[in-house]
Amino acid sequence: MRTFMHGAAVWDVACPQRPSRVAGLTMAGFRVRDLDPLRMVPHPAVTLLLEFGAGSPVVDCADGRQERGSMVAGPGLGAGGAVRARGMNVECVQVRLSPVIARAVLGASPADLDGAVVPLSDLWGREASRIREQLGDVSSWQDRFALTDALLARRHEAGPPVDPEVAWAWRRIVDSRGGARVDGLAAEVGWSRKRLWSRFRSQLGLPPKSAVKLVRFDHAAHRLVAGEGAAQVAADAGYADQSHLHRDVMAFTGATPATVAGERFLAVDDIAWPGWGTLAKPHVSRDPLLGRRPKVGRLPL
Repeated sequence: MRTFMHGAAVWDVACPQRPSRVAGLTMAGFRVRDLDPLRMVPHPAVTLLLEFGAGSPVVDCADGRQERGSMVAGPGLGAGGAVRARGMNVECVQVRLSPVIARAVLGASPADLDGAVVPLSDLWGREASRIREQLGDVSSWQDRFALTDALLARRHEAGPPVDPEVAWAWRRIVDSRGGARVDGLAAEVGWSRKRLWSRFRSQLGLPPKSAVKLVRFDHAAHRLVAGEGAAQVAADAGYADQSHLHRDVMAFTGATPATVAGERFLAVDDIAWPGWGTLAKPHVSRDPLLGRRPKVGRLPL
């Protein structure tokens, strides 16, 4: 376990010693004595929070609702900058699920989350309380990771997969770091634009154009946190100019690029998810799913 210090924030962070048996699933463990209100920065993954400690995480939603305990949120949570997380004596396993595997693991499409925070019990019923008890009964983080991975692997194996064409389109967007031309995605998989847009939205929870913008923003935000200048980030990340980057960052976070560069939510990634913010090599996928193009012909509508 390592200690993450950022300003007044002091968090204990644990990482699994072994990768998940499910491609597209990563996790980290957190122990935070006093979690001051933290801006939730939109992220291109489904977030699953499994809490088990004496305290409880609280998410203050943009519409005024409060969610406590174990919860799940769709990709892009926090758009606009109005969602905050806080809590006292928080202990949890946080899981990031590629949208490609989220439907199978959750038993519901990310589209059903509609970008909001949902109590895990709404999706899993009593299984949500059972996993909380099991995580609290084991004493080591590695045992907690193994327990979580086994549960999510079982659910993944039993759940419905997304269409290979949809998975391929998502992979193209991630590999290009949001630089893929959305109009060309349908042609690449041999589908009509209408068919791909409909399936992509219903199975992954957001339309292709929104996915491109979110992945591009995530890439740019991590470069800002790494200390790169906004002008260089804008040029390299595919924005028309620095003003375009500024508008995009404001739309996603409600803050300027300079403010986002200091966000704890992003800065902790270097410890909790090593390599997530690695920027040296261009076009390196962080979603290792379906590396080959699907061999499909043109399908009828």
